[in-house]
Amino acid sequence: MSKIICDFCGATDSRDNPVIAGDNACICKACVTAANEIMNGNLPIEEVENKITPTEAKEIKIKTPAELKKILDEYVIGQDRAKKVLSVAVYNHYKRIFRHNELLNDDTELNKSNVLLIGPTGSGKTLLAQTISKYLDVPLAIADATSLTEAGYVGDDVENVVTRLVQAADGDIKKAERGIIFIDEVDKVARMSENRSITRDVSGEGVQQALLKIVEGAVVNVPPKGGRKHPGQDALQVDTTNILFICGGAFDGLEDIIKKKQGANVLGFNQDKKTKNDHDKVLSKVEADDLVKYGLIPELIGRLHMVATLNEITEDDMVHILTEPKNALIKQYIKLFEMDDVKLEFEKDALKELARLAIVRKTGARGLRSIIEDIMLDIMFDLPKYKNKTVTITKEVVLKTKEPKVA
Repeated sequence: MSKIICDFCGATDSRDNPVIAGDNACICKACVTAANEIMNGNLPIEEVENKITPTEAKEIKIKTPAELKKILDEYVIGQDRAKKVLSVAVYNHYKRIFRHNELLNDDTELNKSNVLLIGPTGSGKTLLAQTISKYLDVPLAIADATSLTEAGYVGDDVENVVTRLVQAADGDIKKAERGIIFIDEVDKVARMSENRSITRDVSGEGVQQALLKIVEGAVVNVPPKGGRKHPGQDALQVDTTNILFICGGAFDGLEDIIKKKQGANVLGFNQDKKTKNDHDKVLSKVEADDLVKYGLIPELIGRLHMVATLNEITEDDMVHILTEPKNALIKQYIKLFEMDDVKLEFEKDALKELARLAIVRKTGARGLRSIIEDIMLDIMFDLPKYKNKTVTITKEVVLKTKEPKVA
């Protein structure tokens, strides 16, 4: 059951500050007390805002870009360039929020730096955003651009992503207003050509147009419980000026656009076999006009100031992903086996075979879990009978040609 939210200050219902729900309106104890003091002449009207505003979210200790990247290194293997771009963007964003008082005597305006991450499926785009938000202790909302439509059409309104952020902040508007919104699959809402269509494109260019306002920064009215807005419905006012937007997408075909601009032949016979390094080098040279040709509108590109490309994951990367991060899958299974007093070991060839299977399936790092779950199911089913023993996973176990070694 969702919490009741005060319509006056945005506070959520709590034991110390209960919210009373009335006919199409809610008010908290703090606002009732403040209103009573105003009516009795004990509180000047200009002090009302300070009196009824809910407790501010604690100020975030601004970590340096190097500190942020070090945190990302613990969870995301490789992608050094993307991690540096994201670390700098986040550092500048929260420095702009919490140290704005240093510019009171200066007419310089600092704009936020939203981020566009370009990389194949499973390369770590979502994980980067999740890790940053976790260690900054700010709310994160993740949305799939393919499910969004313009207001008034079947699907989720674009502004619903802001509602999700408020919900992630447990209804605390102030905390939500400096959170992070990650919009995945943004390449799927690209228009099919550079020419604007005369027909409605409610899930493509129309979504991009709808995103412009909230990405740049505006006060939007969002339904407190999500869903579609309708006349007479209570709405929350959320200022998106200090919300950091991170957009991600695979952008299949972008490489050919870049090559064509550079005069390279992208079709025909007798071409050298394309390597992973060639692919990564081409994408690293992406420019704004390439994204326009792909189908993003110039106005949206202009609001995604920092662009980072993520590399394709190699088999060696996959092995590192399996074993090195704090939340590595192999570490998780070892811990699960320890709880039943069973020691679990993986041979090096088994790890390489797991990585190879993930590469073949083209599911990226996220495909590793489903592969391991399938292999470990029968072993986990019989786990109690292996108590005080060592179970070793070999390459043959991964290929399902032999049972695991038990000693």
